[in-house]
Amino acid sequence: MTGAGVAGRTTEGARAGTPATEGGTDALTGSVTGSVTRAGAARRRYHSPRRAEQAAETRRAVLVAARSLFVSQGYSATTVADIAASARVAADTIYATVGRKPALLRELVETAISGAPEAVPADERDYVTRVAAASTAREKITIYVVALAAIQQRMAPVFLALRDAATTDPECAGLWSEIADRRAVNMRRFAADLRSTGELRGDLTDDQVADVIWSMNAAEYWDLLVRERGWSPDQFRDWLIDAWSRLLLQRPG
Repeated sequence: MTGAGVAGRTTEGARAGTPATEGGTDALTGSVTGSVTRAGAARRRYHSPRRAEQAAETRRAVLVAARSLFVSQGYSATTVADIAASARVAADTIYATVGRKPALLRELVETAISGAPEAVPADERDYVTRVAAASTAREKITIYVVALAAIQQRMAPVFLALRDAATTDPECAGLWSEIADRRAVNMRRFAADLRSTGELRGDLTDDQVADVIWSMNAAEYWDLLVRERGWSPDQFRDWLIDAWSRLLLQRPG
């Protein structure tokens, strides 16, 4: 209580125009308060980067544990207590760091798509800007598929866990629909970008082009060919570039 009272008076002194970091000027607290305040501020500045680093490490550990358990034993069978034990943190730390299970799964999906510790908006991703800058349709397709093959290696297992979770968890069902709809919107933009090159087939609408891409860039399609049929990521990449080029683009000549 005493500390709170001192803090309150120090704040009032600062509001009256007396800097809290200047000793010997506050009639209620004197110079000692100013010195302590300066020392406390210095300690906070000194420890802040370390605390931020520790928080980031804890968050990473939680997400790694959640990913492993969601993928290996399923979303429904995994409890927050399981994740906490695997990450070696308290359950309350998980709630404070990321949130409940649906929030954990959302974060895993978003960071897997972004390929970064934090979710990155689509327009800010490197491959998106390179696709936009490419001049030919085949070049745009190639840039996108190379990125997609890398994304699916980290995203497909998590996305399939989300698909399964969506059958029993309303929040996960909402996330599944949200991401599917977002993918559809982005693929329509991609189709329009391909159309701008003048190289798309004239008998296909942009919506048809978008739907073909949307279906073949899905985690389920990757899973069928790579996990179930044993294709390598490079085989999948080369197949998709060739398939989209032949299916969607005008034939030369």
